[in-house]
Amino acid sequence: MKGLTLKEIARVCGGVLRNCGPELEEREVSSVTTDSRKVEKDALFVAIPGARVDGHSFIPQVMEQGALAALSERELPDVRTPYIQIGSSLQAVKDLAEFYLQNLSIPVVGITGSVGKTSTKEMIASVLSQRYRTLKTEGNFNNELGLPLTVFRLRETDEIAVLEMGISDFGEMHRLARIARPDTAVLTNIGWCHLENLKDRDGILKAKTEIFDFMKPDGHIVLNGDDDKLASVENVNGIRPVRFGLDGNGEYYADSIEPLGFRGIRCVLHTPEGELPVQIPMPGRHMVYNALAGAAVGQIYGLTLEEIRAGIENLKPVAGRFRVIETGTYTVIDDCYNANPVSMQASLNVLKDGPGRRVAVLGDMGELGEQERELHAQVGRFAGECGIDALYCAGPLSKAMAEAAKEVNPELTVLHFDRREALMEQLLELLQPGDTVLVKASHFMEYGKIVEMLTVPQS
Repeated sequence: MKGLTLKEIARVCGGVLRNCGPELEEREVSSVTTDSRKVEKDALFVAIPGARVDGHSFIPQVMEQGALAALSERELPDVRTPYIQIGSSLQAVKDLAEFYLQNLSIPVVGITGSVGKTSTKEMIASVLSQRYRTLKTEGNFNNELGLPLTVFRLRETDEIAVLEMGISDFGEMHRLARIARPDTAVLTNIGWCHLENLKDRDGILKAKTEIFDFMKPDGHIVLNGDDDKLASVENVNGIRPVRFGLDGNGEYYADSIEPLGFRGIRCVLHTPEGELPVQIPMPGRHMVYNALAGAAVGQIYGLTLEEIRAGIENLKPVAGRFRVIETGTYTVIDDCYNANPVSMQASLNVLKDGPGRRVAVLGDMGELGEQERELHAQVGRFAGECGIDALYCAGPLSKAMAEAAKEVNPELTVLHFDRREALMEQLLELLQPGDTVLVKASHFMEYGKIVEMLTVPQS
């Protein structure tokens, strides 16, 4: 890893090198990891103290596996191998990632927003990869530990980084932006999520726009122009935002939108460089917004319309993010990675156009603060009115969802279970061959186990 010698790591982290001679301190590490299972030869292992597992207990093991050194928050008198003693492992990781990314000097696209960060990140990375060697955030590595670990995956051969940035409180985005220092910042929307700390949409806007705190003077800002809160962002340190949307007011907009069921959606994108007819391979009007964001970022980095079209049309689904699975018995929509009121309603909108009986298997949404019951009821009312055939939900908060759905549509089949496990015990009996089944809840509900039950052949 370019520039990451043990001596330089100790300097950047404000640490003390121990058990390390002059020759060894000039060696570069091959990788940085907090997972003892992923240690490779000459890796730097970062010991993170956790509630259940303390990474310091794995230091002897990882050194035997070939690690070059470890970062440790404590002095290790019984350890004879090289390590760097620091005050905070998490802070050291952030400082090191900030240094490493600046050392590489490659463009960074930072993506945030309340809903659609991951699908927008996937779209933008798919577009940019038509011309550049692109590294993107994988999984949920978008927080104050995950972002640095994503940065450490970069190598000198990479030409651009697409980094997802997720937060739940004020100040977090400021710290993430300090690491990423995005050349281009993309904001998808300001919705109802993480309300426990951020309180309301104005608080969410304030927290999300901390991404601008370390913007480069010649950078670019790409915003959803249809979002009323983002519409208030007019000028950021001399940078005028580029806007995308469906209302035709931004530089990038779409029309001739034609849903193709679960085969995707066809539309025409309008850009400053010309019109672009595309077929997006994933369903839902929200995917049109993602395609517009992809086109805007693509043109910022010099891609042609044909390269942008290829990136959009070759987009691949991600597990847990509206992935459609045909099992031979059901059509399962795996959208269980996370949930909030806006994304719930978007997924229900797509479900209503599915074949067979349309069944929503929903669960609790987390971090909604004082309005959590009303926001669950809001989703329930939408489910009752959107044209689906059945709603099965689990969790204490989802009781409000079930009650509201039944209130607005007494004819809708609605069942509520206290726990996911109780729902799973009856679900196979409730479903019928040919059903289209949406599975969605916040990550802590572990609805991936429902997807597995429905899609993995039972022995």
